[in-house]
Amino acid sequence: MLHRALDETYPGEVRHNITKLTLARTAANACFRFAPAFLATIAGGLGISLDRLGVALAISELSGLLSTTTGSVAERLHRRTAMWVGLVGVAMGATLAAASTHVVVFTIALVVIAQSKVMFDLGLGAFMADRVPFAQRGRVMGITEISWAGGLLLGVTTMGLVTAATNWRVGYGLGAAAVVAAAAFVARSVPDDLPNQGHTERREHVAGRIGRRGRMVVLGVFCLMASSQVLFVTFSSWLKDEFDMSDTGVSMVVFGMGFGELLASTSAARFSDRWGKERAAAIGAAVMIPAVLLLAAGHQLLALGLPALVVAIAAFEFSVVSFIPLGTEVVPGAAAKGMALMFTMGTFGRATASIPATWLYVHHGMAWPPLLCAALAACTVLVLSRVSRQ
Repeated sequence: MLHRALDETYPGEVRHNITKLTLARTAANACFRFAPAFLATIAGGLGISLDRLGVALAISELSGLLSTTTGSVAERLHRRTAMWVGLVGVAMGATLAAASTHVVVFTIALVVIAQSKVMFDLGLGAFMADRVPFAQRGRVMGITEISWAGGLLLGVTTMGLVTAATNWRVGYGLGAAAVVAAAAFVARSVPDDLPNQGHTERREHVAGRIGRRGRMVVLGVFCLMASSQVLFVTFSSWLKDEFDMSDTGVSMVVFGMGFGELLASTSAARFSDRWGKERAAAIGAAVMIPAVLLLAAGHQLLALGLPALVVAIAAFEFSVVSFIPLGTEVVPGAAAKGMALMFTMGTFGRATASIPATWLYVHHGMAWPPLLCAALAACTVLVLSRVSRQ
């Protein structure tokens, strides 16, 4: 289905596998994104406060500092192996989360999910980078990035509805089952590395050094991911506390956010190569700023605050999808290692934002977190303006 968006100038292996790989990543993203969307529900189930679970989420995000190590491993594995091993790890982490009865065990489960998803994402990104020239990479990675929106639109929404009918543990169990199925068809269906993409050739390029432009790219990712995390860890608590919304209601909001992200992903896939990846990413981050300022001003009115939230999340998605192809060039000759470095800074940005965002919400309500988000989005625009001049 998704292959129709790629013409004959793209390699056949990419066109034939892009749909199944996007579906696999959708399942993995659903497990990864479930906790922030239902943070208040999970905190209640574990018998802890929201800000304490926010600390646990920050600790799990700090595991992103291991992403460079994961990237070095992924660079030496066959691309297909990296992908199915990562998916199996995500399923194991989701299963552990479903079985957890203590916040420490739940935190470990989140770490397993996060690092396993990094392994899969690096394998997928390198698989595409091996086969698609940089000039065409924005469209391909924009299509696969639909899975980020799909993980929320289809995956988290479905897991949330199951949570409303049963509990959040069953929701995680459903996610784990979907990822196991995805791992099976990736292992069986995705082709192995091409003869001229063997491990010896890749090792010759792993030692490439990150330049000034690469450092600015990863700094921009840090600011952008931190800004989005502020919203992701507070919106469900805001909806429940301010408007007494049920888990079913939150699931419907998540569906709307996912739909907005889907539109943003497809738009980024269409325009990022044409506009320039740095410019497109900056435009998305810039749109976030007025949206979150409106959310801060109208957080007591659902008709005002909710549309502002959806626009801000969609703008973030447009920005991050445009950003991703830049990661494949951060470390010359080592696409997986460069993406790993970008993921490391992105997860570090989320970890950095999780604690102050939940603290601000618990102590000051929803007026203050969006202001923090706006400041971080503005930093993203500033950094990208310097990247485009490199």
